[in-house]
Amino acid sequence: TLGTQTDYRDGEAQTDPYSPEYVVCSGSVPEILALAALTWGRGLPAGQAEMEIIDRIREKRAWEAALPPMDSPSNIAKRLKMMEAMERKEWAYREEEIDKLQKVQMEVFKKLLQRREENQNKLEVLRLKNQWQNHQKAKEEKIRKIQHNCALMLRKLIAKRKNCMGKLERRDIIKEYNDFSSQVYAPLSRIGFFPDSSSDYYAAKNFYLNTFAGLCELEESLQHSVSQIKITAPKPKCTKSGYIRKSARLEAVLEQVHQ
Repeated sequence: TLGTQTDYRDGEAQTDPYSPEYVVCSGSVPEILALAALTWGRGLPAGQAEMEIIDRIREKRAWEAALPPMDSPSNIAKRLKMMEAMERKEWAYREEEIDKLQKVQMEVFKKLLQRREENQNKLEVLRLKNQWQNHQKAKEEKIRKIQHNCALMLRKLIAKRKNCMGKLERRDIIKEYNDFSSQVYAPLSRIGFFPDSSSDYYAAKNFYLNTFAGLCELEESLQHSVSQIKITAPKPKCTKSGYIRKSARLEAVLEQVHQ
């Protein structure tokens, strides 16, 4: 045989457990047939609830086996009483199951309501935060406009105060050039002068620095000795035998003193 290997796990190809066909003998009712309604994923594998159902089925089978035969009026009356008691017991069990289901549904509803309230609270907090930010922006804009108008009115009042008598004054050029904070040296942009608009006019423009041809011409104008570097090796301060001269020792001492 040949072995094969795939990219899939065995669990991905696993199907529901196989339920083989069965044959029931006449006159016999196997107990396991009471669980025929349970399938894989819907009751199987059995849990606590399924075990309770199995116990109830066994109790009912034992109760059916204990019923008296219908051969006399007394047995019939006794059988009716037992059946009525069992019916009341069944109804009580069903009511208990309904109460359990209602409690579970109530818990689910509570969780859903709590989750919805939390989401609504988050949305309300977010909406309030956005409204607060919008109000803050509007307030800052109003404050900015008020400050701008205040500065404008102050400038107008200062200008009126300078000429409170309404007399016409001639321009004093000497005073303006003597005052370095005047409009001659530092004109204001609100009167239509923007000094940064013509800043390129004051930039240094040189043919030799801004173009490649100018750099080549500048390089050719230099002397040949500028590009030729000559380094002379220092003379050794010791003899061939390794003895340091007295002058070298004196220089070392002087360097230490000056340090």
